[in-house]
Amino acid sequence: MRILHTSDWHLGRSFHRESLLAGQAAFVDHLVETVRAERVDVVAVAGDVYDRALPPVDAVALLDEALARVRAAGARVVLISGNHDSALRLRFGSALFDAAGVHVRTSPEQSWEPVVVDDVAFYGIPYLEPELVRAAWELPDRSHTAAISHAMGRIRADAGRHRAAVVLSHCFVIGGQASDSERDISVGGVAYVPLSAFDGVDYVALGHLHGRQRMSETVRYSGSPLAYSFSEAGHVKGSWLVTLGGEVEFVPAPVPRPIGRLRGALDDLLTEPRHAAYEDHWLQVTLTDAVRPKSAMERLRARFPHTLALSFDPVGAVPAAQHARVSGRPETEVALDFVREVRGEPAAPEEETLLRQAIEASRVKETMA
Repeated sequence: MRILHTSDWHLGRSFHRESLLAGQAAFVDHLVETVRAERVDVVAVAGDVYDRALPPVDAVALLDEALARVRAAGARVVLISGNHDSALRLRFGSALFDAAGVHVRTSPEQSWEPVVVDDVAFYGIPYLEPELVRAAWELPDRSHTAAISHAMGRIRADAGRHRAAVVLSHCFVIGGQASDSERDISVGGVAYVPLSAFDGVDYVALGHLHGRQRMSETVRYSGSPLAYSFSEAGHVKGSWLVTLGGEVEFVPAPVPRPIGRLRGALDDLLTEPRHAAYEDHWLQVTLTDAVRPKSAMERLRARFPHTLALSFDPVGAVPAAQHARVSGRPETEVALDFVREVRGEPAAPEEETLLRQAIEASRVKETMA
């Protein structure tokens, strides 16, 4: 039995307003080719298929195409909902999809109802919001540990009927390394789940964290197929190819455009040859100039056209001794003081004129509202 473990597609997501749909479509091409080349039996998608509950139509079309192509390539699909997905919307048509070999599991009560392929039982535990299952499952507390432990107890009671058991789950296991692009799931209770909660099965395909991680030999995160934040610079994206009872290897995914971070003074970034390797990257740049350079983004993009995020961390800047009093002062004076503080020099005459015009326009708009 060969399983391709993937998760966190986040179809429909953008990266600092740059569309990722073409990159996500390239990942689908890669996924289908991997299924064919490696003779994959089951593709396990461990949640966050979409980036939001109401996905854009082109994201829905891409998922439709992906599922059809994976089936045509010879693999069955077991897919669960994550915390970004609408369980109800993703569930649409699932009873009919089962007959076609695409098994969508979004209901908590389906967690211990396996999809059986060649006597291997696949249990799909969708993202479990503790508050929603606490009463029905008579949980001792409002936590993800209680919810997952209940589902796993029911799974272990059933798994002995089959030669092997595989679990899909979308959660945060203690010890996992997060990035900046995962949505916090602690609102509904304590967010973390101990690794021991997943004892007793042959493989656990985890979703939610966007970096690939081996929590144990049999419990792993595949991570997202693309980078969704600059904190993921350096990640190798892809999927785990699992041979039950045998090896587990990582299959890297294509990189539509690499991401990177640069830090330094503007003139250094614009002239140093060592930065040439980043000219085709999506970049997050932190400028360390003591005085904030004018037109910094425009100048950066002349060399690094794909700069997407810019911040300032002045080296040697003298902090203001005391913030000026704001109450009762004219808005223009407050705005000009702000410019002077963050830049280290006053606004130019033409900038002062623009500020005054903007403040006056805002005042007029408020009066007419």
